[in-house]
Amino acid sequence: MKTIAITIDEDTLERLDRVLEQQTAPGKNRSQLIRRAVREYVTGLQREAEQAREKEIFRRNRRLLKQDALALIREQAKP
Repeated sequence: MKTIAITIDEDTLERLDRVLEQQTAPGKNRSQLIRRAVREYVTGLQREAEQAREKEIFRRNRRLLKQDALALIREQAKP
């Protein structure tokens, strides 16, 4: 693990401390809570980027996918 320095506004720091005081926080200290929050945020960004890539793939291949789907439906509809 690497140590870094960040700047955080007083309001956010106070909110963070209040969450830690409530004992419902998923971490035992500021560092753990911030690491978890950053990890979840980055995971969300990665998920959104992957979904955007997949959406673009579907958009580019929409016609081919439609043809394949129709062919599959016709094949399954045969007696």
